[in-house]
Amino acid sequence: MRTSLYKSHDELKMMVPAGLLTAAALDAVEAAIRPGISTLELDAIAEKTIRDGGGVPNFQLVPGYSHTVCASVNDAVVHGIPNSTPLEPGDVVSIDCGAKLNGWNGDSARTFIVPGEITRPNASEWLAEANRVSDATRAAMWAGIAAFASARHLNDVGTAIEVAIDEQAGPLGNLENYTGHGIGRDMHEEPTVFNYRVRRRGPVVRAGLAICIEPMLTGGSPDVTVDDDGWTVRSADGTVASHWEHTVIRHADGMWVTTAEDGGAAGLASYGVVPVPLA
Repeated sequence: MRTSLYKSHDELKMMVPAGLLTAAALDAVEAAIRPGISTLELDAIAEKTIRDGGGVPNFQLVPGYSHTVCASVNDAVVHGIPNSTPLEPGDVVSIDCGAKLNGWNGDSARTFIVPGEITRPNASEWLAEANRVSDATRAAMWAGIAAFASARHLNDVGTAIEVAIDEQAGPLGNLENYTGHGIGRDMHEEPTVFNYRVRRRGPVVRAGLAICIEPMLTGGSPDVTVDDDGWTVRSADGTVASHWEHTVIRHADGMWVTTAEDGGAAGLASYGVVPVPLA
């Protein structure tokens, strides 16, 4: 793990292709999601996209993990292991994915709802709740990213995320023991990026800081359990869950989301924040 929190301009530029390759893998997964496909098949699609792009799936570099993505379904929040179970209409699937390219990393997550006619009981209520939790998580992520654009200290990001969650209707559980992180040559670096207020201010936010902002929410309690596989984190109350994440960098001229093709422009527009590409 790097000892310095801050990267040079040239190092930040090297991170952009890795972010775009990560986004391409998630785009391929999104295009393939349908009833009947398994998360193991989605994992293969993401791996092919990354390797065809000249990269390496960085999740496979994590000791003890052999897949390209984490696939968390319904009440699973994060770290779900891909398997051969066919997805059904209405399933809520959070896909977390990363690519390493030319020695630098990207990391991103999106939540998808499998299309098609939902046959489970209370289908309309299920779909409404799935959308509520996913939309709230996504909104919290963008609120955190927008705050990063002008933050003086890193923990301003967690405050913005918590405020955004509090503004949502209905119960939401904000996981406290799972956080965002720094990123660069390693997928997980310092500093810790909290998704809630903490007393300390955190590192100074200035040019050279590269982080992953990734709120994880349930539709109820923030309490979670871990499956016997040692990886899959589930909501303790069985409520549906969601995970959204982007890799974000601050440089001398502004901020850029490396894992979004537009640098985050669409997601940041409502906040009046305009991302600036690296020159």
